[in-house]
Formats: sequence, C-alpha cells, structure tokens
Amino acid sequence: MGYLYLENSFGRSLIYIAVVANGFGKRLCLRNYPDVPSFSCIFEVSTVNKTAQVGCSAAAEWESLEREHRVYLYLSHCLGSSKCERNCISQAICASSTDNYPDESIANTLEPSEIVDRRPSYWSSSGQRDPSISESLTYKLVANLCIVDEIKIKPFRAYFQYGHPIYSAKAVRIRMGCSTSGSGISCSPDQQLALIEQYHWRYTSPEFPMAHENVLQSFKLPKPVICLGGVLQIELLGRVQKQAMDDLYYICVCHVQVLGRPLSPVLDLNVHDSADNLAVTYFPDARSCTLPVRVTEDDARDSSSWQSLASRFWHLGAVRRNQVILSMLLGPIQFSDDDGDVDGDKNNN
Repeated sequence: MGYLYLENSFGRSLIYIAVVANGFGKRLCLRNYPDVPSFSCIFEVSTVNKTAQVGCSAAAEWESLEREHRVYLYLSHCLGSSKCERNCISQAICASSTDNYPDESIANTLEPSEIVDRRPSYWSSSGQRDPSISESLTYKLVANLCIVDEIKIKPFRAYFQYGHPIYSAKAVRIRMGCSTSGSGISCSPDQQLALIEQYHWRYTSPEFPMAHENVLQSFKLPKPVICLGGVLQIELLGRVQKQAMDDLYYICVCHVQVLGRPLSPVLDLNVHDSADNLAVTYFPDARSCTLPVRVTEDDARDSSSWQSLASRFWHLGAVRRNQVILSMLLGPIQFSDDDGDVDGDKNNN
C-alpha cells in the first residue's frame, strides 16, 4: 500500500510539473477568455517563508512559472464563477457633456432613487440638433482589477414635463480600460473635455439596443470581462427624444450599476511606463476561494526538494514522456522542439 501511494503521488507530481512547465493554466485561461492579457510581470507577496536557492536559475524560473500558473488559474476560477456579484462603481469621473451642472451631473447616477431630497435626481446631456451625436459616462471602479458581467442603466422620465418624455439613447456600448493621466477623480465640466481622451481602452463591447422605457435595463456582456485599470465608460449612442421647449435632443440617465466582483485584495494591477506594460501582484494569503486544481501545490510552493525534483524532470524531458497522460487529461498538447529532451528516441515513438 505504501509503495502504491508513493507511485500515485509521484505520478501526480509528474503531471503537475508538466502542467506548470507548459503553461497550461495560462493557455486554458486565454483560450476560454481571450480578453485576459498576458501580464509582463507577476509578483507574489506572501507571509510564507520560502527557501531560497541562490544561483539556481532553474529554480527561479520554476517559481516564476508557478506564480503564473496560480494567477491564471485563479483568474479562470473567478471568471467562471458568478458568486458575490455587487455594484462595482466607486465614483463617477466625468460625462461627455452636462446641461446644468451640478444639478444634473453624472454624480446623480449613483443614486438608486429618482427622487433625492424631494428633487429629481438624474444626469442630463447638453441639447443637440443632430440625433446621431452620442454621449458617454465614465466611472471609476472599486479596484484596478474587476470582473464585469453586466451593466444596468435606467433612462430618466421627465415627470415634470408635458407628456412625461423619456430621454433614452438608441443603443449602449461599454468600454473598459485605464487612465493614462493617473486621474481617477470626479471633475467639473471645464475639466471633463480634457479627460475624455486620456484613457486607454482595452475592451469594447458589442452595441446593445436600449428600450425607450423608464426601467432599470440590463446589458449583459457576452462573457465576463476583466476591467484592467478600473475605469469603465458607458457610451450612449444616438438620441430619440426632443425637449419641447427648445426642440433639441437630449439623453438623460437617472441610475447606473456595474455588476461584477473586484479581484482585490488577492490581485492588484500596476501599469508601468506605458498602458501596455502590465504587472500584477498576487497576495495568496488574501485568497477567499480555493483553486480548482491543487495537486500537491502547497508542497511544491514550500519545498526546496520539490523545486529540485521539478527542475530535474523538466530538463530530462519528463514533460514530453508524459504527453499521453496529459493529453487524456487536458486535450491535445503542442510541444516545441526545444523542450530539452535528452532522449535520442523522441521522434521514434
């Protein structure tokens, strides 16, 4: 029984080494969620003391691969889970235009009620003669990394105007990204125009038609998306309602929600030098959910002997020799020709 246990453990260890060494966690995540980026650097901050192997480049590379494996496995788990959804808006940053500031500012869209302090609560765009002119509302989310699944918007019905007109848009489109100026605070109309172009958008959704109704309308994304940088913009495309008193088209919104979940405090994002240089910091001690795959992972993380074993089998080509087993578990596997197999008969099987 003891020998069988050791044999099974050794087999699982080989599979784990192969999975990590070939980046299956990352590849699986990117295959299922193509909008997830390839991070330029992954840091880990943990209270667990690790045995350092000074001068061992193979051990350092193995630790780097394990960090990448854990982070992308965690991202896959979170993207595939709908638990703990909440409104992820932290604050309103700016609107593309505002008719009467501050009475009709974007800040009013954070209020769930249409009436606040006995006054109507809503954002209003400036009036336009051309109904094709669009508007945008930009928000800061609660974390630099947030999974966004759904956006809810309630158009405003002007109950104080004749006929109770509803100032909805024709369609909605969602953009997510980060600020290139470092600004993430709300601002006055004089500052808003300068901020509109200071964002790097990494994701743009399809267009969703908006109903001409005074209800909280749901716009669900085709797949959950990671907002990289904590900035979300709602594009309101086209106008449908004129105001009788000036014969101009307006768009008015009384409430907005962004449903999803923050990835903090487990993951945090830093944008370095340019918007394309992304570094993520992983805090495993703050993890609130269990990774779906944990094949002797704790032992691998804390044992220097495990790192030595991993390095040994990696360089001896154990990954390639277990291709059949891994293919059964994970589907077809593509290996490069420079994996370091020392067996001369690798092409003769």
